[in-house]
Amino acid sequence: MVKLRSQRYGSKKKPYYRIVATDSRNPRDGSHLEVIGTYDPLTNPATIKFDEEKVMKWLKCGAKPTDTVKSLLTKEGLIVKFLEEQAQSK
Repeated sequence: MVKLRSQRYGSKKKPYYRIVATDSRNPRDGSHLEVIGTYDPLTNPATIKFDEEKVMKWLKCGAKPTDTVKSLLTKEGLIVKFLEEQAQSK
């Protein structure tokens, strides 16, 4: 099963995250299939960047975002856009 989740980078007390598509059996910072975005919580406001095409591709393929990634996608409006596309295709 493919999951959309964050991988922690950066030094101690200075986290920086990559949002990736990965197999759910892989460890948090293990191998990934594709990088789909970044999240920097230390900036004010927090910096969130996603490659919209990659996010939509993985969601259409059935990838499940973790709770944290789902909240980030919601803040960027990508979950709503995905649900609208799903409703239109039916």
